[in-house]
Amino acid sequence: MEQFNFNNELSGKIALVTGGTKGAGKAIAERLLQAGATVIITARNAPEATNEKLYFISADLSKAEGTQKVIDEVLSTYGRLDILVNNLGSSSTPAGGFSVLSDEDWESTLQANLLAPVRLDRGFLPQMIERKNGVIIHIASIQGKLPLYDSTLPYASAKAGLRNYSKSLSNEVSPKGVRVLTVSPGWINTTASKAFLDEIARNANSTVEEAQQSVMNALGGIPFGKPAEPEDVAELVGFLVSPRANYLTGTEYIIDGGTVPTI
Repeated sequence: MEQFNFNNELSGKIALVTGGTKGAGKAIAERLLQAGATVIITARNAPEATNEKLYFISADLSKAEGTQKVIDEVLSTYGRLDILVNNLGSSSTPAGGFSVLSDEDWESTLQANLLAPVRLDRGFLPQMIERKNGVIIHIASIQGKLPLYDSTLPYASAKAGLRNYSKSLSNEVSPKGVRVLTVSPGWINTTASKAFLDEIARNANSTVEEAQQSVMNALGGIPFGKPAEPEDVAELVGFLVSPRANYLTGTEYIIDGGTVPTI
């Protein structure tokens, strides 16, 4: 991928990317680092390939104590946070529709995908508001408006809640100097999605290409013809947190190759 000169536009900024050890989160962290920011990443487990330029905090953000650990460590180490990218997202609920989902399935999904961002925002916003400066990005999903009921009903519901919360939060804090934005990706070509395709192909005795087409069909098609790369999402986030996007707040940006069939 061609390297651009971003003139250290994020130099001096402190940024936190949750779920920053793999997939889109890893790409976002590296993109912000490239633009000159000091970047902190969080995940439950340390990254397999460590980047010494990224400050790693091990934490389970699906639990209140995990988010508090991150808030305390970031503020005690750096004194402030300028950019918060709530990228963490997970769905491990079983397929089969509403009847197979337990309270625990719902609660664990809501904790990771909705309440973790809410808690982190609550922890970092006071110092942003005090300085009248900061950017919060919520990574949602097109499933917030295009749910796949068979396997990701709680995830889709949590992301829909995150989109609504993000807009409401923006209305409250934008007048106080903090920009809040939502980025909703479609299908992203990550290591996890590749493993998912391999599993589909094995179970259906088909090729990976056929498995990919079956997933695209389930989404109603992707006009662009393929899933996004993590770097595609990272590039959008890199722009949105930069001074070039200073007038953007309270808006959702969909990056899905045209998947969502409505405007």
